[in-house]
Amino acid sequence: MSAGTNEAARTDRQVAGHDKGLSKGSVGLLGSVVIGVSTIAPAYTLSGALGPTAAEVGTHLPAILLVGFLPMLLVAVGYRQLNRAMPDSGTTFTWVSKAFGPWVGWMGSWGLLAATILVLSNLAGIAVDFFYLALAQLTGNDAIAELTRNVPVNVATCLAFVAVAAWVSYRGMEATKVVQYVLVAFQLLVLLWFSVAAFGHVAGGTAFDGLTLRPEWFNPLGIDSFSAFAAGVSLSVFIYWGWDVVLTLNEESRGAATTPGKSAIATILVIVALYMAVALAVLSYSGISAEGLGLGNEEIQENIFASLAGPVMGPFAILMSLAVLSSSAASLQSTMISPARTMLAMGHYGALPAKYARIASRFRSPGYATVASAVIASVFYAVMRVVSENVLWDTITTLGMMVCFYYGVTALACVWYFRGDALRSARDFLAKFLAPLLGGILLLVFFVQTSYDSMDPEYGSGSEIGGVGLVFVLGVGILLLGLVVMLLQYRRDPSFFRERFETTELPVLD
Repeated sequence: MSAGTNEAARTDRQVAGHDKGLSKGSVGLLGSVVIGVSTIAPAYTLSGALGPTAAEVGTHLPAILLVGFLPMLLVAVGYRQLNRAMPDSGTTFTWVSKAFGPWVGWMGSWGLLAATILVLSNLAGIAVDFFYLALAQLTGNDAIAELTRNVPVNVATCLAFVAVAAWVSYRGMEATKVVQYVLVAFQLLVLLWFSVAAFGHVAGGTAFDGLTLRPEWFNPLGIDSFSAFAAGVSLSVFIYWGWDVVLTLNEESRGAATTPGKSAIATILVIVALYMAVALAVLSYSGISAEGLGLGNEEIQENIFASLAGPVMGPFAILMSLAVLSSSAASLQSTMISPARTMLAMGHYGALPAKYARIASRFRSPGYATVASAVIASVFYAVMRVVSENVLWDTITTLGMMVCFYYGVTALACVWYFRGDALRSARDFLAKFLAPLLGGILLLVFFVQTSYDSMDPEYGSGSEIGGVGLVFVLGVGILLLGLVVMLLQYRRDPSFFRERFETTELPVLD
């Protein structure tokens, strides 16, 4: 029997002491990649992020997407190594706790939970917008699209979307896979259709701006300032965020120690290829002017595809509305996988109350944690929507900060955990030390730079509290809230914080 077969056999037999009761062997490589792509939600993400990113870096949009891809790939290499040694659904929580201790591990997992709750609320909001837009296009009644501006109707529709997503997620991985295969295939097909059509307009001279592809677009050194560079990377990190959901499925994957790592890297490669195709098509078609369909026009930046679909795709524009709707709805469901399994692990190891470790016996899914994720996201969205639409938009930038924080900490946990193996071979040096070290440092630098820049009231939507930018207030407020919750949990049950953190560790075979 080969070493790889031995490894797979060992990793599929989880140590009984840390078996959380999830459905084992329910996800393969293809299903995992589909769920990863779904969580990233390319149609939704590109529609909301291409405009703001282009506003920061202009025609260097392709360059910043490639720069944002690099730390993601480096961090994914570190994640893969950690998963091979400790295939645990807690991922960041489990690995950082093991490397740096329970306090740092708890705060790292808080960054992950905050990011997912923030994006769940935004996903629900985008789903509502495109739901009513699609209804308006189907019926020919433009007034229906305006229902999204009616706050009670908007919030009620949002809660309905979250409830349906939670119901599918609660029913376990089999139900999740069926939904995701259909929705992901549809949005990828429409995005490729849109890109080909946009390039067709450019070639035919009917594009809005009709720019010719230039080599300097791919040069990140041409960006005016480091602040603009960091802001652009922070936004591009948001664009790529979500691939790590496949790692939280490790206890439910066939080949727990190997499949999640492979699918994480495969997901990132698929996404960067798709993003480059769409970004180049949009940039060539629209340009970066602040007028009309230019990417610099603030009036269309929050929802690029809503403005471009008609001119680019003509009578088939309805497909783009349906694609973004399906993208946000699919991601709303698949994104719940990550916080639910993180809270499951935290409850299992005693970092949260034991009720978070409850498993739905029929579906073998983290039932209580899934419902808790849905409720928290719903309350957050309802409150933010009532307060201000700008507050909700600023949460996207805040999300980028949270992602840089917890990805960076997890990558450095890989470096520290494998410090004794780093010089064993050239492969170990690259995979367990150099790649995660560079990725972690880059992301933490971007976190610090973006945090500093976001103190400016002009950052983000321009909203402020006491002369300080709202993005900074939200970011710092979320981290401080995590600190308070951690201290309350310590006071309630200090055993997790006082004992040596132990988890299932398996030998890593080369």
